[in-house]
Amino acid sequence: MKRILVTGGAGFIGSHLCERLLGEGNDVICLDNFFTGRKVNISHLMESPFFEVIRHDVIEPVLLEVDQIYNLACPASPVHYQFNPVKTIKTNIMGALNMLGLAKRVGARILQASTSEVYGNPLVHPQTEDYWGNANPIGPRACYDEGKRCAETLMFAYHRQNGVDIKVVRIFNTYGPRMLENDGRVVSNFIVQALKGSDITVYGDGSQTRSFCYIDDMVDGLVRMMNNDEVSGPVNLGNPCEFTVKELADKVVKLTGSASGISYKPLPQDDPEQRQPDITTAKKVLGWEPAIKLEEGLRRSIEYFSKRINGAKDACKA
Repeated sequence: MKRILVTGGAGFIGSHLCERLLGEGNDVICLDNFFTGRKVNISHLMESPFFEVIRHDVIEPVLLEVDQIYNLACPASPVHYQFNPVKTIKTNIMGALNMLGLAKRVGARILQASTSEVYGNPLVHPQTEDYWGNANPIGPRACYDEGKRCAETLMFAYHRQNGVDIKVVRIFNTYGPRMLENDGRVVSNFIVQALKGSDITVYGDGSQTRSFCYIDDMVDGLVRMMNNDEVSGPVNLGNPCEFTVKELADKVVKLTGSASGISYKPLPQDDPEQRQPDITTAKKVLGWEPAIKLEEGLRRSIEYFSKRINGAKDACKA
């Protein structure tokens, strides 16, 4: 049994990770300030004597004794991370500093959840880990993109200077149950709009591409990376199957049986035109690649959102 800290543990990815780690017989501490994390995501874990929740913001230091740290704390949706860009930067940079200080003090291994956004609007396709990126450092997305880039820099600086045992992964678009309905990301947006019979909002002409990784596959990649002794990273984690946003919209409409049309709006500033991970390193070093196809993952996600939306309607009627 390991004692494992998951920052952002009540969030979308974090809650699934806590569940997986508990299922493997670990003692899990979930740390979250509940800005985008939700108690309902972890309520089913509360009965376990090996699960603990701490309401805390990673921009403030915390003193704990742990063996491993997964640093996932930070809003990942543009809607949420642009709400308070200064706080987003502080979460990424000060949060990384505080978790690295903890890891150094107790000799823990730390995994930093970085992002495909470090590649910006890429000029290399698909994106490999040695690509330095094409990000706008002063644009509206920079609070997240540059915050994550700096967090990576801090990880490797602590590794070189202090010998901290680090792992860095770059997470590509991930989807599945427990995403927020108002998340603002494309999969949740499309599913919620289709289930409500609203027009599906496509920004730009829908030709921009994304690669969608189901949550179970992503969590498996995170655990494999944490427990791998060969590589510090960065390592891309994502699904290399590439789809246009218009193709995703069509799939969601078909799978939901919705009559929703498509409403086209201007593309937001610095929105990437292409996004596809090269996962050669993950395959070779971690023995990892996604197993769940997009349509299967969408079906599971649609089932989840359908229950959430219908449950909210029933509550209003009551």
